Amino acid sequence: MDVKKFLVPEGKKLNLKNYKTDFTGNYKDKKEAVADLAENVGRLAKLQDVLYAQDAHAILIMFQAMDAAGKDSAIKHVMSGINPQGCEVTSFKQPSAEELDHDYLWRSMKVLPQRGKIGIFNRSYYEEVLIVRVHPEILQMQRLPEQIKDDKNIWKHRYEQIRRFEEYLAENGIQILKFFLNVSKDEQKKRFLKRINEPNKNWKFSATDVKERTFWNDYMRAYQDALEATSTRNSPWYIVPADNKWFTRAAVSEIICQRLESLDLKYPELVASHRERLLEAKKVLESES
Repeated sequence: MDVKKFLVPEGKKLNLKNYKTDFTGNYKDKKEAVADLAENVGRLAKLQDVLYAQDAHAILIMFQAMDAAGKDSAIKHVMSGINPQGCEVTSFKQPSAEELDHDYLWRSMKVLPQRGKIGIFNRSYYEEVLIVRVHPEILQMQRLPEQIKDDKNIWKHRYEQIRRFEEYLAENGIQILKFFLNVSKDEQKKRFLKRINEPNKNWKFSATDVKERTFWNDYMRAYQDALEATSTRNSPWYIVPADNKWFTRAAVSEIICQRLESLDLKYPELVASHRERLLEAKKVLESES
């Protein structure tokens, strides 16, 4: 799969309308994508094992999207072969009182992945330039100096802060991958109706989900500006078509595998003294009656 078509180029103007939400590439049917996903799950499991053993890099994967775009299911299916001890998923909800008493990056810094591990953010600090931008009243309720709340260039400043933060992470061995699952408004409507019509999916639906649809165009502008401003070589954004979940999962898994493979991960090589101790231990074990 050519994943470069989903990459948001650094320093270039972005138009979300140029990214099709129902794109399915060269797949003739769902079965082919499911087969590729299964293969990639196996690839990812092996890569994670080496990542953990090498203990030099950490992987931070972020998912952003409109409601019902398939973030949860993408994480569930793509990471199904991962050793749970080497992966942690953090879902960011409305900030708590404690979190509001800190800067907006604080709660994310607390849960950054350790070396050798994969961290997944289901939503992230990007909410501060997305939902907060669409609903400026949220900004006014935050515990910030008035000159920051009234800053006409606040979003530009936050883009710069995020870029610097992510560059810092990259320079310290944290590999960053950011996915915007690009679902259409029509497909979101279908998924909302399914949640309402199927009793076992009712719990997934909130009345506020429908209310947020009225701000669809505002969200698209906010996403477009944020992705354009913060996609860099070290922390790229990928706009993945999300109208067909089976394609989304295959594409996301391929992008992650390719990024990990580009790191040229290797198991640690043992020094001579350690190898000698292993051989001695082997003799002792084999001599046991």
